[in-house]
Amino acid sequence: MVASQTSIEKGAKLIKKYTTDLTTRPGVYKMIDLNEKILYIGKAKNLVKRVKSYTNPNKHSYRIKKMISETKSMQFTITNSEAEALLLEANLIKKNKPRYNIAMRDDKSFPKILVNKEHEFPRLMKYRGDNKIQGEYYGPFASAGAVNRTIDTLQKAFLIRTCSDSVYMNRSRPCLLHQINRCSAPCTGEISKKNYDILIKDLDGFMNGKGNYIKDKIFLDMEKQSKSFNYENAAILRDRLETITKIQSQQTINNSKISDADIFGVMQLNNIACVQVFFFRAGQNWGNREYFPIINKIDSIEMILDSFIAQFYTTHPCPSNIIISTKIPSHNLLEKALSEKNSRKVVITFPHKGEKFKLIQKVLMNTEQALKRKMNLLHDQKTLLEELKNKLSLRKIPKRIEIYDNSHIQGSLPVGAMVVAGVDGFEKKHYRKFNIKSELIEKGDDYGMMREMLERRFAKISEIEADENIPDLLVIDGGLGQLNVALEIIKKNKLNDIEVISISKDKNRRFGNEKIHLGKSKTIILEKNDPLLYFLQRIRDEAHRFAIGSHRHRRTMQLKNSKLDDIEGIGSKRKQQLIKYFGSMKSIQEADYNDIVQVPGINEKLARDIFSLLHNE
Repeated sequence: MVASQTSIEKGAKLIKKYTTDLTTRPGVYKMIDLNEKILYIGKAKNLVKRVKSYTNPNKHSYRIKKMISETKSMQFTITNSEAEALLLEANLIKKNKPRYNIAMRDDKSFPKILVNKEHEFPRLMKYRGDNKIQGEYYGPFASAGAVNRTIDTLQKAFLIRTCSDSVYMNRSRPCLLHQINRCSAPCTGEISKKNYDILIKDLDGFMNGKGNYIKDKIFLDMEKQSKSFNYENAAILRDRLETITKIQSQQTINNSKISDADIFGVMQLNNIACVQVFFFRAGQNWGNREYFPIINKIDSIEMILDSFIAQFYTTHPCPSNIIISTKIPSHNLLEKALSEKNSRKVVITFPHKGEKFKLIQKVLMNTEQALKRKMNLLHDQKTLLEELKNKLSLRKIPKRIEIYDNSHIQGSLPVGAMVVAGVDGFEKKHYRKFNIKSELIEKGDDYGMMREMLERRFAKISEIEADENIPDLLVIDGGLGQLNVALEIIKKNKLNDIEVISISKDKNRRFGNEKIHLGKSKTIILEKNDPLLYFLQRIRDEAHRFAIGSHRHRRTMQLKNSKLDDIEGIGSKRKQQLIKYFGSMKSIQEADYNDIVQVPGINEKLARDIFSLLHNE
């Protein structure tokens, strides 16, 4: 919708009212629309001066004019400094994702490696989240796969245990990992506490850039063992040495002069931007990750990277050095803000020559390739959506598709699942599961489950404009029965702009013979090699996968919320202690009284109560 001159003037007039009593101090401001949704979040060194700039809309671009016309109210937060305002702005943008801001799509925390030191013999493990556990943290890594591979090789090199504490405590003999020289087996006393601590110290040294020193140390020890005719020990040390050398040689982009840094490359094509981040820790490349932030066509790469970095470090660990591929407007301010937040100096560098510049060129090369892959993917997705419209005779090309399925075991613990797909592929942040609640639904009543799920999804939507996430198309996993239920719900809620189809297999449930139901009397069968059929199968299977996963999770939670809840004195903390000690609910049920009483926090009376209940005594 094009903003009229009248609405722009009304918006500017409204904004002007807020400047009457507004402070000159730094802070953050929000521009809010008629539906109480945040349009834009900005920072200011001088709030009143910044807000006044919106009262003369003729000086702004069309995008800003449109934002002014939609503004119906404003909110303000005063801060102590401009740097504090910058960090607050980044936090709020990341949380709220306003329409007129540049926003990150991916909000997942990076995985790290943790040497958990809460146990006498520390454990090597993968970890996400805040650093709340006592131990040494190494990261971030670009992906969980990178962490898993690194843990695997580190265990080979340093023989550190990876088993859970419950498994560790219940071992009576060494496991297979010890037999293949992958673990030193502290669980059964195969290594002393003193020697295990040496392994932990070597691991820490290696992860902090002392790889060559550790290699020399192991080499000297290997020679010593060999001269003493301890050939078996020497062979173990040789294997460790080879593994460490292999780790060092596998660095795809390595530079010993870059000890602790994140390297950012940014490129833009039309309305798509790609930001590539490479992580260097202790002189080693710990992987990279690409992002495609939500932008507007007129946003420059400088503005994109500026906003991206500020949001990125709201939740991710910040190194001492940040190397960037282009200048950013908030260079000095961002340095100051990140230094204050991390209580140490953070330097942002824009290199023009030297080793850092060469690294930037490599990062940009990766960024360009990622952007090309994204463009090709979007082109393919757009083509498929156009095909979907044409072959299924839809009224328009769907931008948001919601796919529905349910899962249960003979009617027990039924779960409905909603998966979302669009021009960018699957939108997992919009996925939703529905624990079927109605007691009126008979076990195995797929129609009743589908009805409850769709009623809950659309119950509060009276108009299409009331929800920005309203779908253009519903895809139902099922036949005409499920389709009719969906059509009934759509009609009931007056959502006539939403189109509905269903997908069913033939009588023999053969893959590739799916029927597409477009209405009560219209059904089509696509050719087996039709790309559109593959697309529909893929989104249907994704809904099926998510439904099954949600059902399994519900089943697991029911097991955890077990008979133990009926015992007075057993709360969530003690239940967690039992699960942690025994490893599973099944192991608790198989345990005798003498085992249960050994659990920390479980006294003799409570142990007897638990044992009696689980054994019906």
